[in-house]
Amino acid sequence: MRMSRASAYAISAVLQLAETPPGVPIPCSQLAKTGELPERFLLQVLRNLVNHGLLKSVRGVDGGYYLQRPASEITLLSIIEATDGPLTPVIPPLDGISEASQERLHALLRDIAADTCRRMAAVKLTDLRSAKSREPDKPGYYLDAEAKMDKKFSRL
Repeated sequence: MRMSRASAYAISAVLQLAETPPGVPIPCSQLAKTGELPERFLLQVLRNLVNHGLLKSVRGVDGGYYLQRPASEITLLSIIEATDGPLTPVIPPLDGISEASQERLHALLRDIAADTCRRMAAVKLTDLRSAKSREPDKPGYYLDAEAKMDKKFSRL
């Protein structure tokens, strides 16, 4: 599976915002600098996230962006679909292949896409946040969190 640059930037920005206090706007310039992202392109990505209800924007000198919902309610699927649209297979016409074979292929790819969507919908922003940001003082937490994430993502 190939992820678009817009989706990768969106995930990076949303993860940064998940690390900040709720309701505190972070300027696009700060998100771009911290994430080493091109600011002009990131601005377009952030607007899509606002339009899809994932972020809230605040204008003015102290303006910026913050999560509109708690990180536990934002899914990987919602971020990717906000930037790239719905995950649906698109197959060009396949000359030389029977119509029945094309229909079977399309049905199979639709099933795979639906399974991928289900799995991405199960991954919450809180699952993607670093262990350090969640419980930095708990002994052994980093190793436990890493093992848990490896196990969870191996199913994707």
